[in-house]
Amino acid sequence: MPKSIKQVVPANLGEIYNKVINCLAKVGALQHSGIIDKLACLCEPSHRWCIMASSNPHSHRVTLHDVAEHSGVSYQTVSRVINGNPHVAKETRQRVLRAIKELNYQPNSAARSLVTRRSNLIEIITFGGHHYGPSQMVLHVESAARKRGYNLIVSNIQEMTPDNVQVAVNSVSGRLVDGIIMITPVMGVAYDDLADLCKGIPFVMIDTELGSITPSVVINQRFGGQLAAQHLIDLGHQVICEISGPLHWYGALARHESWLVTLESAGFSPGQSVEGDWTAVGGYHAARRLLNSGAQFTGLVVGNDQMALGAMRALREHGLRIPEDVSVMGFDDIPEAACFEPPLTTIRQDFSVLGSQSVEYLVDRIDYPDTPLQQRVLYPSLIERQSTRQIR
Repeated sequence: MPKSIKQVVPANLGEIYNKVINCLAKVGALQHSGIIDKLACLCEPSHRWCIMASSNPHSHRVTLHDVAEHSGVSYQTVSRVINGNPHVAKETRQRVLRAIKELNYQPNSAARSLVTRRSNLIEIITFGGHHYGPSQMVLHVESAARKRGYNLIVSNIQEMTPDNVQVAVNSVSGRLVDGIIMITPVMGVAYDDLADLCKGIPFVMIDTELGSITPSVVINQRFGGQLAAQHLIDLGHQVICEISGPLHWYGALARHESWLVTLESAGFSPGQSVEGDWTAVGGYHAARRLLNSGAQFTGLVVGNDQMALGAMRALREHGLRIPEDVSVMGFDDIPEAACFEPPLTTIRQDFSVLGSQSVEYLVDRIDYPDTPLQQRVLYPSLIERQSTRQIR
């Protein structure tokens, strides 16, 4: 090639080439394969290899050794650059990074995990994922984890037993999981059993029993139950019934017990309580059982917003107005709660903070194995709308 022609070839010809190929592809002109040869012959041998490789969609995957050859260093140096080792000269680091960009090298995450013993992978084991609370926990844990550079595997188990947890842990044990977050809202597996099942993998529990000495993050459900009952008491209600959640759930039991204690502390006898199943249909049938029993009440505390929706329908069918005849309290503050008729007074749980705190604690346990075991406690808040009113 004449020297005068070679001198005007731009250094970033590989990048220009890729843009040309993309444009040709958009207009269906890749049949003009002669263009590829003409561009390739203008380059240095290393650039020519890069161009010819990128022109073939089925070309081999670029390896660490390809980057090393392209940048004129050892593959060990390339590895040090990729892993952020500070003991690489600035000029060498820039040359390697430039080669990585030109070759479009994608590090092999599996091989990297074998070297660093880290996978940036977290498993979430959850029970009751079809219910609002656990599903929101998964959503916000995932969001918080991704912000920290972690990917997730979700295992939804149908029954919280040691065998089921063992299956979930074993299913990913070969993937070098860095840590596990367990959403454990029901009774069934003791902490010591969980520790044995995880075989040294750091883990954090969510929505477990308040007051347990475990690595966990919880929302204080007792405080939430107190807020709900006390709000109705402050409005002048003296006969307050309840539709609880399933009482084998830690949260449902805590809210139920707090409802009892709050009423008794105020000098009132608790009204009748009926157990529901977290669903709107379950709330409807629970309210019908309550009404058909002949119970008389002016206030109703319901274990979650979805059951409150069903209960409100049953009350209206019974000829009762909300809140003129019965004030209704929910729990969770689901997005639809403000659109109920009337808009629902409820207790808000901040699942976003729960997710971020859980991931933060787990990452601490991963990075610093001596991190003390503790339970981090968050507090819910009262959201007052139009489904409750003052009794004159």
